[in-house]
Amino acid sequence: MGLAQYAIVPVQDEWGVLHDGTVNGKYATKESAFESAVAAASLALRQGHEVHVSVPGREASENALGV
Repeated sequence: MGLAQYAIVPVQDEWGVLHDGTVNGKYATKESAFESAVAAASLALRQGHEVHVSVPGREASENALGV
């Protein structure tokens, strides 16, 4: 089986999920993009794929609420 990679990426003022070279979805929070990526990763895992999910940490410009 193959490798399924999901990366949470900033898209303007929102977040998306990068998979197979395409950014999917527009999410208001990083957490909601993560939940979507993990749901997709779970399906890939069931199909026997190796799965990688990456999420960037908070940057210095972001406050404690993640804004």
